[in-house]
Amino acid sequence: MKTRFFTILILLFAFMLNMTECLAQKPANITSGIEWTEKTCNFGKIPQGNPVIAEFHFKNPSMVPLIIFAVNPSCGCTIADYSKEPIQPQKTGVIKVTFDAKDTGYFQKSIAVDTNAEEGSETLIIKGEVIK
Repeated sequence: MKTRFFTILILLFAFMLNMTECLAQKPANITSGIEWTEKTCNFGKIPQGNPVIAEFHFKNPSMVPLIIFAVNPSCGCTIADYSKEPIQPQKTGVIKVTFDAKDTGYFQKSIAVDTNAEEGSETLIIKGEVIK
């Protein structure tokens, strides 16, 4: 009788120890993903005073919604527009970047895109030459 009691007690203790370990484990860090069609747009030569627009297309290849937290151009001459809604798995989205070509000369501007993708922050580039 005592042997049976101790066996049950040991099994119960082992079960509780195993459950404690299972509950203490953190869930896997689930992140989204992002695949860009292009990350650089070269406008070439553009006339001064004419704003130009670049469209950066992307896909969410993961099984988790992609959230764009922020899109930050490097200067005030560039404005970005993007969807504030999550991009569902296997769906596509676009970030539109408008460059105000006021000053002549070569330019290269960066646009930081912060997301919940594994990559975290990525940089898009627009470049070209503004001519008179």
